Amino acid sequence: MRLVIALGGNALLRRGEAMTAQNQRDNVRVACQQIAKVAPGVELVIAHGNGPQVGLLALQGNAFDAANPYPLDVLGAETEGMIGYMIEQELGNLLPFEVPFATILTQVEVDSADPAFKHPTKPIGPVYAREEAERLAAEKGWSIAPDGDKFRRVVASPRPQRIFEIRPIKWLLEKGSVVICAGGGGIPTMYDGDQLRGVEAVIDKDLCSALLAEQLNADLLVIATDVDGAYVDWGKPSQRAIAEAHPDALEDLGFAAGSMGPKVQAACEFARNTGCVAVIGSLENIEAIVQGRSGTRISLDCKGIVYR
Repeated sequence: MRLVIALGGNALLRRGEAMTAQNQRDNVRVACQQIAKVAPGVELVIAHGNGPQVGLLALQGNAFDAANPYPLDVLGAETEGMIGYMIEQELGNLLPFEVPFATILTQVEVDSADPAFKHPTKPIGPVYAREEAERLAAEKGWSIAPDGDKFRRVVASPRPQRIFEIRPIKWLLEKGSVVICAGGGGIPTMYDGDQLRGVEAVIDKDLCSALLAEQLNADLLVIATDVDGAYVDWGKPSQRAIAEAHPDALEDLGFAAGSMGPKVQAACEFARNTGCVAVIGSLENIEAIVQGRSGTRISLDCKGIVYR
Protein backbone atom coordinates (compact mmCIF):
# COMPACT_ATOMS: atom_id res chain seq x y z
CA MET A 1 0.00 0.00 0.00
CA ARG A 2 1.18 3.50 -0.82
CA LEU A 3 0.20 5.81 2.04
CA VAL A 4 0.39 9.62 2.27
CA ILE A 5 0.09 11.08 5.78
CA ALA A 6 -0.37 14.83 6.12
CA LEU A 7 0.52 16.07 9.60
CA GLY A 8 -1.06 19.37 10.63
CA GLY A 9 1.21 22.20 11.71
CA ASN A 10 -1.04 22.78 14.72
CA ALA A 11 -0.82 19.10 15.60
CA LEU A 12 2.97 19.37 15.66
CA LEU A 13 2.84 22.53 17.76
CA ARG A 14 -0.41 22.59 19.64
CA ARG A 15 -2.66 25.56 20.18
CA GLY A 16 -1.56 27.53 23.23
CA GLU A 17 1.77 25.72 23.64
CA ALA A 18 4.99 27.68 23.89
CA MET A 19 6.69 27.56 20.48
CA THR A 20 9.84 25.83 21.72
CA ALA A 21 11.93 23.27 19.88
CA GLN A 22 11.33 20.76 22.68
CA ASN A 23 7.54 21.08 22.52
CA GLN A 24 7.66 20.59 18.78
CA ARG A 25 9.94 17.57 19.11
CA ASP A 26 7.66 16.05 21.75
CA ASN A 27 4.68 16.34 19.40
CA VAL A 28 6.71 14.98 16.47
CA ARG A 29 7.61 12.02 18.67
CA VAL A 30 3.93 11.32 19.36
CA ALA A 31 3.21 11.40 15.63
CA CYS A 32 6.15 9.15 14.82
CA GLN A 33 5.16 6.61 17.45
CA GLN A 34 1.88 6.24 15.61
CA ILE A 35 3.40 6.30 12.12
CA ALA A 36 5.93 3.62 13.10
CA LYS A 37 3.05 1.22 13.78
CA VAL A 38 1.77 1.46 10.20
CA ALA A 39 5.10 1.86 8.36
CA PRO A 40 6.12 -1.81 7.95
CA GLY A 41 5.29 -3.07 4.48
CA VAL A 42 3.98 0.32 3.37
CA GLU A 43 5.34 2.84 0.87
CA LEU A 44 5.21 5.89 3.11
CA VAL A 45 5.13 9.59 2.30
CA ILE A 46 4.82 12.20 5.04
CA ALA A 47 3.75 15.78 4.42
CA HIS A 48 3.30 18.35 7.16
CA GLY A 49 1.95 21.79 7.94
CA ASN A 50 4.07 24.72 9.04
CA GLY A 51 1.69 27.50 10.09
CA PRO A 52 2.98 28.02 13.65
CA GLN A 53 6.57 27.33 12.63
CA VAL A 54 6.76 29.72 9.67
CA GLY A 55 5.06 32.38 11.78
CA LEU A 56 7.70 31.94 14.48
CA LEU A 57 10.52 32.27 11.95
CA ALA A 58 8.88 35.42 10.60
CA LEU A 59 8.82 36.93 14.10
CA GLN A 60 12.45 35.98 14.63
CA GLY A 61 13.36 37.53 11.29
CA ASN A 62 11.58 40.75 12.20
CA ALA A 63 13.52 40.92 15.45
CA PHE A 64 16.74 40.71 13.43
CA ASP A 65 15.81 43.22 10.71
CA ALA A 66 12.22 44.43 10.58
CA ALA A 67 12.93 46.54 7.52
CA ASN A 68 14.11 43.61 5.40
CA PRO A 69 12.29 40.48 6.56
CA TYR A 70 12.93 37.13 4.90
CA PRO A 71 10.14 36.29 2.42
CA LEU A 72 7.67 33.52 3.22
CA ASP A 73 8.94 31.18 0.49
CA VAL A 74 12.41 31.19 2.09
CA LEU A 75 10.92 30.70 5.56
CA GLY A 76 8.83 27.83 4.16
CA ALA A 77 11.99 26.16 2.87
CA GLU A 78 13.54 26.56 6.33
CA THR A 79 10.59 24.85 8.00
CA GLU A 80 10.79 21.94 5.56
CA GLY A 81 14.33 21.29 6.73
CA MET A 82 13.60 21.86 10.42
CA ILE A 83 10.50 19.66 10.65
CA GLY A 84 11.83 17.06 8.21
CA TYR A 85 14.93 16.68 10.37
CA MET A 86 12.86 16.03 13.48
CA ILE A 87 10.59 13.52 11.71
CA GLU A 88 13.56 11.68 10.22
CA GLN A 89 15.28 11.41 13.58
CA GLU A 90 12.27 10.47 15.70
CA LEU A 91 10.87 7.98 13.20
CA GLY A 92 14.34 6.65 12.46
CA ASN A 93 14.77 5.87 16.16
CA LEU A 94 11.70 3.64 15.98
CA LEU A 95 12.09 1.84 12.65
CA PRO A 96 14.84 -0.65 11.69
CA PHE A 97 18.21 0.99 11.01
CA GLU A 98 18.22 -0.11 7.38
CA VAL A 99 15.07 1.88 6.51
CA PRO A 100 16.24 4.92 4.48
CA PHE A 101 14.78 8.41 4.87
CA ALA A 102 14.84 11.48 2.65
CA THR A 103 13.47 14.98 3.21
CA ILE A 104 12.86 16.75 -0.09
CA LEU A 105 12.68 20.51 -0.48
CA THR A 106 9.53 20.72 -2.57
CA GLN A 107 8.79 23.63 -4.90
CA VAL A 108 5.13 23.98 -5.89
CA GLU A 109 3.87 26.16 -8.70
CA VAL A 110 0.97 28.55 -8.15
CA ASP A 111 -0.93 30.80 -10.55
CA SER A 112 -0.16 34.52 -10.41
CA ALA A 113 -3.83 35.20 -11.24
CA ASP A 114 -5.11 33.11 -8.32
CA PRO A 115 -7.81 35.17 -6.52
CA ALA A 116 -6.32 34.13 -3.18
CA PHE A 117 -3.71 36.88 -3.54
CA LYS A 118 -6.50 39.43 -3.11
CA HIS A 119 -8.15 37.65 -0.19
CA PRO A 120 -5.65 36.34 2.42
CA THR A 121 -7.09 33.47 4.46
CA LYS A 122 -4.22 31.21 5.57
CA PRO A 123 -3.37 31.60 9.29
CA ILE A 124 0.29 31.56 10.29
CA GLY A 125 2.12 32.19 13.52
CA PRO A 126 0.81 32.36 17.09
CA VAL A 127 -2.64 33.43 18.28
CA TYR A 128 -3.14 36.92 19.71
CA ALA A 129 -5.76 38.76 21.69
CA ARG A 130 -7.71 41.21 19.52
CA GLU A 131 -5.95 44.34 20.77
CA GLU A 132 -2.47 42.94 20.19
CA ALA A 133 -3.43 41.52 16.79
CA GLU A 134 -4.81 44.88 15.67
CA ARG A 135 -1.68 46.65 16.89
CA LEU A 136 0.62 44.26 15.01
CA ALA A 137 -1.54 44.52 11.89
CA ALA A 138 -1.23 48.31 11.96
CA GLU A 139 2.53 48.21 12.60
CA LYS A 140 3.45 45.53 10.09
CA GLY A 141 0.75 45.81 7.46
CA TRP A 142 -0.60 42.35 8.24
CA SER A 143 -4.02 40.98 7.44
CA ILE A 144 -5.60 39.35 10.50
CA ALA A 145 -8.62 37.12 11.03
CA PRO A 146 -10.44 35.50 13.98
CA ASP A 147 -9.20 32.09 15.15
CA GLY A 148 -11.65 30.90 17.80
CA ASP A 149 -11.73 33.62 20.42
CA LYS A 150 -8.28 34.89 19.34
CA PHE A 151 -6.77 36.34 16.17
CA ARG A 152 -3.93 35.29 13.85
CA ARG A 153 -2.07 36.76 10.93
CA VAL A 154 -3.41 35.51 7.58
CA VAL A 155 -1.65 35.44 4.21
CA ALA A 156 -2.56 34.47 0.65
CA SER A 157 -3.09 30.76 0.09
CA PRO A 158 -3.12 30.06 -3.67
CA ARG A 159 -4.01 26.61 -4.99
CA PRO A 160 -1.13 24.26 -5.83
CA GLN A 161 -0.81 23.63 -9.56
CA ARG A 162 2.32 21.51 -10.00
CA ILE A 163 4.82 19.73 -7.75
CA PHE A 164 8.22 20.13 -9.35
CA GLU A 165 9.97 17.37 -7.40
CA ILE A 166 7.34 14.67 -8.04
CA ARG A 167 9.77 12.53 -10.08
CA PRO A 168 12.52 12.26 -7.45
CA ILE A 169 9.85 11.58 -4.82
CA LYS A 170 8.66 8.62 -6.92
CA TRP A 171 12.23 7.41 -7.44
CA LEU A 172 12.89 7.43 -3.70
CA LEU A 173 9.67 5.54 -2.96
CA GLU A 174 10.58 2.90 -5.52
CA LYS A 175 13.90 2.41 -3.69
CA GLY A 176 12.13 1.82 -0.38
CA SER A 177 12.73 5.22 1.22
CA VAL A 178 10.38 6.96 3.60
CA VAL A 179 9.91 10.37 1.97
CA ILE A 180 9.12 13.60 3.82
CA CYS A 181 8.07 16.28 1.35
CA ALA A 182 5.66 19.10 0.50
CA GLY A 183 6.18 20.56 3.96
CA GLY A 184 3.88 23.49 4.64
CA GLY A 185 2.18 22.88 1.31
CA GLY A 186 5.49 23.18 -0.48
CA ILE A 187 7.54 26.26 -1.31
CA PRO A 188 5.27 28.60 -3.31
CA THR A 189 6.77 29.52 -6.67
CA MET A 190 5.65 30.95 -10.00
CA TYR A 191 7.20 31.76 -13.36
CA ASP A 192 8.25 35.28 -14.23
CA GLY A 193 8.77 34.82 -17.95
CA ASP A 194 10.99 31.75 -18.11
CA GLN A 195 12.43 32.26 -14.61
CA LEU A 196 11.01 30.48 -11.58
CA ARG A 197 10.86 32.60 -8.42
CA GLY A 198 9.46 32.42 -4.92
CA VAL A 199 6.13 33.93 -3.91
CA GLU A 200 5.05 35.66 -0.68
CA ALA A 201 2.33 33.15 0.20
CA VAL A 202 1.64 29.88 2.01
CA ILE A 203 0.05 27.01 0.09
CA ASP A 204 -2.50 24.99 2.02
CA LYS A 205 -0.82 21.81 3.21
CA ASP A 206 -3.92 19.68 2.80
CA LEU A 207 -4.64 20.71 -0.78
CA CYS A 208 -1.01 20.12 -1.69
CA SER A 209 -1.04 16.75 0.09
CA ALA A 210 -4.12 15.74 -1.89
CA LEU A 211 -2.40 16.70 -5.15
CA LEU A 212 0.72 14.85 -4.02
CA ALA A 213 -1.25 11.72 -3.12
CA GLU A 214 -3.10 11.82 -6.43
CA GLN A 215 0.08 12.21 -8.50
CA LEU A 216 1.75 9.39 -6.55
CA ASN A 217 -1.24 7.07 -7.07
CA ALA A 218 -1.55 6.66 -3.32
CA ASP A 219 -4.04 4.14 -1.97
CA LEU A 220 -4.90 6.15 1.13
CA LEU A 221 -4.58 9.80 2.20
CA VAL A 222 -4.59 10.48 5.94
CA ILE A 223 -5.04 14.08 7.05
CA ALA A 224 -3.91 14.07 10.68
CA THR A 225 -4.89 17.05 12.80
CA ASP A 226 -5.66 17.95 16.42
CA VAL A 227 -9.27 16.72 16.40
CA ASP A 228 -10.61 13.21 15.86
CA GLY A 229 -12.59 13.96 12.72
CA ALA A 230 -15.00 16.33 11.03
CA TYR A 231 -18.07 17.52 12.94
CA VAL A 232 -21.27 19.34 12.15
CA ASP A 233 -22.13 22.15 14.59
CA TRP A 234 -18.60 22.03 16.02
CA GLY A 235 -18.39 23.55 19.49
CA LYS A 236 -22.16 23.59 19.98
CA PRO A 237 -24.30 21.29 22.17
CA SER A 238 -25.68 19.84 18.93
CA GLN A 239 -22.27 18.85 17.50
CA ARG A 240 -22.11 15.45 15.78
CA ALA A 241 -19.06 13.53 14.63
CA ILE A 242 -19.04 12.26 11.05
CA ALA A 243 -17.86 8.67 10.63
CA GLU A 244 -18.17 8.33 6.85
CA ALA A 245 -19.23 10.56 4.00
CA HIS A 246 -19.54 10.80 0.25
CA PRO A 247 -17.52 13.80 -1.00
CA ASP A 248 -20.57 15.52 -2.50
CA ALA A 249 -22.59 15.20 0.71
CA LEU A 250 -19.68 16.33 2.90
CA GLU A 251 -18.95 19.43 0.83
CA ASP A 252 -22.61 20.42 1.01
CA LEU A 253 -22.36 20.76 4.80
CA GLY A 254 -19.97 23.73 4.67
CA PHE A 255 -16.91 24.06 6.90
CA ALA A 256 -14.84 27.00 8.14
CA ALA A 257 -12.36 28.21 5.52
CA GLY A 258 -9.58 28.79 8.05
CA SER A 259 -9.69 25.41 9.79
CA MET A 260 -11.61 22.27 8.73
CA GLY A 261 -12.68 23.62 5.34
CA PRO A 262 -9.41 22.99 3.45
CA LYS A 263 -9.09 19.52 5.01
CA VAL A 264 -12.57 18.56 3.85
CA GLN A 265 -11.96 20.05 0.41
CA ALA A 266 -8.65 18.21 0.03
CA ALA A 267 -10.08 14.89 1.20
CA CYS A 268 -13.08 15.23 -1.12
CA GLU A 269 -10.94 16.12 -4.13
CA PHE A 270 -8.63 13.15 -3.56
CA ALA A 271 -11.53 10.70 -3.11
CA ARG A 272 -13.39 12.06 -6.12
CA ASN A 273 -10.36 12.20 -8.45
CA THR A 274 -8.92 8.80 -7.55
CA GLY A 275 -11.74 6.63 -6.25
CA CYS A 276 -9.61 5.95 -3.17
CA VAL A 277 -10.23 6.76 0.49
CA ALA A 278 -9.20 9.87 2.42
CA VAL A 279 -9.50 10.11 6.20
CA ILE A 280 -9.48 13.13 8.52
CA GLY A 281 -8.58 12.30 12.11
CA SER A 282 -6.41 12.80 15.14
CA LEU A 283 -2.64 12.56 15.02
CA GLU A 284 -2.70 10.24 18.07
CA ASN A 285 -5.02 7.82 16.22
CA ILE A 286 -3.06 7.28 13.01
CA GLU A 287 -2.83 3.50 13.52
CA ALA A 288 -6.58 3.25 14.09
CA ILE A 289 -7.23 5.55 11.11
CA VAL A 290 -5.23 3.32 8.76
CA GLN A 291 -7.07 0.29 10.14
CA GLY A 292 -10.41 1.95 9.46
CA ARG A 293 -11.38 2.35 13.13
CA SER A 294 -11.10 6.10 13.61
CA GLY A 295 -11.55 9.42 11.87
CA THR A 296 -13.92 10.68 9.20
CA ARG A 297 -13.61 8.51 6.08
CA ILE A 298 -14.43 10.10 2.73
CA SER A 299 -15.18 7.69 -0.07
CA LEU A 300 -17.25 7.38 -3.25
CA ASP A 301 -18.59 4.11 -1.82
CA CYS A 302 -20.37 5.89 1.03
CA LYS A 303 -23.98 6.96 0.50
CA GLY A 304 -24.52 10.39 2.02
CA ILE A 305 -23.38 11.04 5.60
CA VAL A 306 -22.94 8.46 8.36
CA TYR A 307 -22.62 9.82 11.91
CA ARG A 308 -20.92 8.12 14.83
